[in-house]
Amino acid sequence: MLKPAHIYAEHRDWPGYFQAVAGKGPRETLIAALSEFARRSPHPTPSESPLAIDLGCGEGRDTVELLRHGFTVLAIDSHPQAAQLLAARADIPADMRPRLRFTQAAFESLQLPPAALINASFALPFCPPRHFAALWQQITTSLPRGGLFCGQLFGDKDSWATLPDRSHQTRAQVNTLLEPFNVLDLKEEDKPGQEFDGKIKHWHIYHIVASKH
Repeated sequence: MLKPAHIYAEHRDWPGYFQAVAGKGPRETLIAALSEFARRSPHPTPSESPLAIDLGCGEGRDTVELLRHGFTVLAIDSHPQAAQLLAARADIPADMRPRLRFTQAAFESLQLPPAALINASFALPFCPPRHFAALWQQITTSLPRGGLFCGQLFGDKDSWATLPDRSHQTRAQVNTLLEPFNVLDLKEEDKPGQEFDGKIKHWHIYHIVASKH
């Protein structure tokens, strides 16, 4: 029997996590960013397909949605199984496959190319704290003026803030990180989650959609 997805994520059991979230749809922050992109621009065609980067792509729930919206997608994940799961997805038809590239890389070794949109759904908190500033700088540098970022950061009141390998931010720190952006949507979630094995996970999450100044 599968455990809740966050139990696998807490221990960085990515194959377990991929299995637990299999079949789920794209994240709401990505849907909002895609709506904003469509509002600004005509629907991209395969011949003029802007680049989107999907950081921590996992089993591909957001990657597929980006492909459906006409983007060329650079999907990045540190676990090799992500590439296998993307290759096996039946909902990526053959005509979309040429617009999909996968790179296996850890956050601390990334070199991001220029991109119109960067998606990081529940991925950035797993960047080791000593590398977070460099990763965020890469994200902000990669996006041009008007480029979109969507994803999540974890707050300092989250249960995982005590884990030394996770990056968490206060609201003031989040505001500083977003200074290069026009914030289109910022929702702060601060609440207890479901109980599992007698433990309740407290979630403190910032859900972000932002456009580069």
